[in-house]
Amino acid sequence: MLNVVLLRYTPDPEKTIAAAAKLCYSEDCAEDLYEGMDDEEAAKFLGILVGMGHLSPIEHISFTFSISGVSRSLTHQLVRHRIASFSQRSQRYVTESGFEYITPPSIQGNEKALVLYEEAMAYLHSAYDNIRNELKGSFVAELQEQGVSSVKAKAAAEKLANEDARFILPNACETKIVGTMNARELLHFFSVRCCERAQWEIRALADEMLRLVKPLAPTVFKNAGPKCLAAPCQEGAMSCGNTAQIREKYSSF
Repeated sequence: MLNVVLLRYTPDPEKTIAAAAKLCYSEDCAEDLYEGMDDEEAAKFLGILVGMGHLSPIEHISFTFSISGVSRSLTHQLVRHRIASFSQRSQRYVTESGFEYITPPSIQGNEKALVLYEEAMAYLHSAYDNIRNELKGSFVAELQEQGVSSVKAKAAAEKLANEDARFILPNACETKIVGTMNARELLHFFSVRCCERAQWEIRALADEMLRLVKPLAPTVFKNAGPKCLAAPCQEGAMSCGNTAQIREKYSSF
């Protein structure tokens, strides 16, 4: 099950942005501007800044998320957001024996498809373990023949076996990842991943991340979400056709 925790974020995010932006037009130091500004003043200034489309100062605040209960299919999409930092659980160093997996709602709701899906996952569980054990034994023997001690051979063989057995693991395999994005990248992330055309799993992740950050920087993320919140849908023939419902949904965030 999807679980998103906000581990860290820039303290007083909107004051930080406002102080950085005001520095460009002031003889004062940023720390003086920061200390001399209250939250109301920062929000008012920031509203003007964002409204004018001057977004570079919002890059000064960042948010770090712990994300679990998601598939490798999702993280393959997530890491395409290059102006971000990611640390993901390794399938080389962590054995995936008995791996957890994500089941798409369409499969969960289709009895026949679900049976086939679970049978496939059971087969992959067994195949992964069998391949890994076979490789491990082979690597141990090979290393010992090279004069490596039994203890060191077994430790090295664990990683080597994981490294190649992982090729059989499915996109459904559950994983964990930590991601850090600045506010400007988050706005972009929300604009494309909250859209109804985004894949269901990453859309659910984007929604949860937005719920976590919006209360912390409400001016920055006031209009965060799919592009259709602030303008007509740009998807043309691909539009979901539900702009009114989408706008209502994100007004409650």
